[in-house]
Amino acid sequence: MGKKLYVGNLSYTVTDETLQSIFSAHGTVESARIVMDRDSGRSKGFGFVEMSSDTEANAAIEKLNGTEQYGRNLNVSEAKPMAPREGGGGGRSGGGRSGGGGGFRSNRY
Repeated sequence: MGKKLYVGNLSYTVTDETLQSIFSAHGTVESARIVMDRDSGRSKGFGFVEMSSDTEANAAIEKLNGTEQYGRNLNVSEAKPMAPREGGGGGRSGGGRSGGGGGFRSNRY
């Protein structure tokens, strides 16, 4: 299995195919995915690329990190493992729960 890279500061015009093309010059790209906003359907300005080997991934980081692509300087690094859902992102969903809790509270009285 390959190594997954985080690619940040992407132009909002970059597509999965464009991202794959940028990285394929530095090795075999297993997958390339731009993260999209669920509500608007537009790019969030970052994505992930999986290279087929550590050697190719390290070469891509070295060659592409800080380079300009489509008017933006890329941030390329090894992707960190995703944090467990229960701890991360709780602030946003927690706000929704406390709002709902207020409604439940008023129903009890």
